[in-house]
Amino acid sequence: GSDDIIAGNVSKYTVLPAGYCGQPKKGHLIFDACFESGNLGRVDNITDFEYDLFIRPDTCNPRFRVWFNFTVENVKESQ
Repeated sequence: GSDDIIAGNVSKYTVLPAGYCGQPKKGHLIFDACFESGNLGRVDNITDFEYDLFIRPDTCNPRFRVWFNFTVENVKESQ
């Protein structure tokens, strides 16, 4: 569930639609937080335009999630 502990950052994680097979296309977003101060732990695809993002807790206090830092690549124009 959403209360699961998220241990690390996503690293060049390509989100593909459910049931899709094959190489990623333009619009299949690539999320990355594998850099200093990155803190994106999980990405769930809802639709081509909606994603649930799970931010990792702060390092020094796991009760707080007060900031976010990640990149998104491979976006198509209408997205």
